[in-house]
Amino acid sequence: MTELPDRVVGDARTSDFGWSLLTDLTDIGNRMAGSAGERRGAERVVEAFEAAGLRNAGLDEFEIPGWWRGDSSLSVSGPVERRHENSHEVIALPGTPSGEVTAPLVDVGDGTDEEFAAAGDTLEGAVAMASSRTPESHDRWIHRMEKYVAAAERGAVGFVFRNHIEGALPPTGEIGYHNRPGPIPAVGVSKEVGDRLSRLAGAAEEERGEKQGGNGPGTGDRPTVSLDVDCRNEPTTSVNAVAEVGPDTDEAVYLTAHVDAHDVSDGANDNGAGSALVAEVGRLLASVEGDLDTRVRLVTFGSEEIGLWGAYHAAETTPREEIACLVNLDGACSSRNLRVGTNGFDGMRSTFEAVADAFDAPLATGETISPHGDQWAFVQEGIPAVMVSTTSEQSGRGWGHTHADTLDKLDSRDLRETATLVAAGVYRFATGETEATHCSRESVSDAIDEGYVEELKTGGRWPYGE
Repeated sequence: MTELPDRVVGDARTSDFGWSLLTDLTDIGNRMAGSAGERRGAERVVEAFEAAGLRNAGLDEFEIPGWWRGDSSLSVSGPVERRHENSHEVIALPGTPSGEVTAPLVDVGDGTDEEFAAAGDTLEGAVAMASSRTPESHDRWIHRMEKYVAAAERGAVGFVFRNHIEGALPPTGEIGYHNRPGPIPAVGVSKEVGDRLSRLAGAAEEERGEKQGGNGPGTGDRPTVSLDVDCRNEPTTSVNAVAEVGPDTDEAVYLTAHVDAHDVSDGANDNGAGSALVAEVGRLLASVEGDLDTRVRLVTFGSEEIGLWGAYHAAETTPREEIACLVNLDGACSSRNLRVGTNGFDGMRSTFEAVADAFDAPLATGETISPHGDQWAFVQEGIPAVMVSTTSEQSGRGWGHTHADTLDKLDSRDLRETATLVAAGVYRFATGETEATHCSRESVSDAIDEGYVEELKTGGRWPYGE
């Protein structure tokens, strides 16, 4: 069995290379897709690739539908009058259109299918509000995009996404329509603002029920909210940072992450850490380049956060047969406990299980095919691809997609441990020990969860025709 040499493991466990890159990326500040900061981040990654001794390091530019944030506000009228316009209370969601809407508020809880169904016709002409939480009893994570799509599909005229993590941290995130902008204005609000709105909506529903003797809808007035969103949707460009290590083979093992981050945060764990890990693993593999049987291509994608544009660009400009498999890193420094979303590719799962056994490290796995994360651009084509992240005590994204995704939340020891395990896995893929088997587009399409199918079709992102 091919193991990563001990000297490389020792190097990984003592290196400051990745942490230094991560620190520099967070200090750039705004790395929003298409921004000057995103390009500076990609350029800094290229510098790291070159310092690591990787070859063919450079930038690959492509076009994207850019989005720029303006000011947003949310006002409440009814029994309670409040206006929220500060960035710690309310922010627009990327991909949303500019606009003003005033309508009754309908709280759909966690935004499950059952809760949307229970809301029924009340969503028509209303502003829908859903939590960022996914119930523990639910069999898969419910993405923000799915909740937005469900609200728009049921006739809502606006969408409010409320955080379930306290700390005056409104969440941001792409709304999930391929043909931007999306159909209705959308904002994220902090847990504190969201709890107030939920309480007011709940009190109105209780009053309505009492007036009807607890049978059916009553006449109590729901709170009215006014959303005012200012933003800009215009074409621009983004970049991928690329490099290679190993023999010059036609086929390559891909190690990827995304370098862009939402403009409201430093993007430390999501996903400066992933970009730092790509460069660090590349550096470690360069020290054993002679062992590799297959070329390893390192890529940090641009514009993941607004629709996986960098990943799609790479997938569409690379012949399918030239990609042996892909390991994508996203949110991989919240702890040192690895999680691998396998998308049903058993050969890749077994490789990471063997690595975890060799290092006596905990490993969590998931089989669900997820259309969220850069690996999806390759999975949808039947290319073996996994999402590697880490688990933490925080529910859902935790600090991710908020102002609080900062360097102080992370630990350099976690970065080193993750780099060790990922390097060991990629080393196995690139030394020919593990067979990662491609499959057909049809088999992938058939295996996607029904909820994700509906989300992708409604958002115009379904890649398999009608």
